Amino acid sequence: MSPPSGGKAPGEAVQRSAVYQMKAEFFRILGHPVRVRILELLRDGERTVGDLQHQLKMDSSGTSQHLGVLRTHGILEARREGTNVYYAVRDPRVFQLLDISRQILTSSLTESQAVLGELTGPG
Repeated sequence: MSPPSGGKAPGEAVQRSAVYQMKAEFFRILGHPVRVRILELLRDGERTVGDLQHQLKMDSSGTSQHLGVLRTHGILEARREGTNVYYAVRDPRVFQLLDISRQILTSSLTESQAVLGELTGPG
């Protein structure tokens, strides 16, 4: 029996769909400014919850909520030492993703600034 007209077996389409869903969920998790800031703060290594809370200027409930989401989805890992809980990024490639997003945004803003300069310049 041959696959449908697309050349792919139905199971392959379901698998691709699941991968797309997982990717979308990953970007949704990263789609909150506080979570991006947490990742940037962890760029230089692990930090305690208290330190992150201080840097974010958030209460413990808000900080814990965001840390929990990142940890539940495998982006962060935690370890306890005495009364402190330390968080770190599980996969350093997350920082590459943040760097690439910065490059894309910088490029886009540079292009927009050039167009704006043309619009507001003499002429």
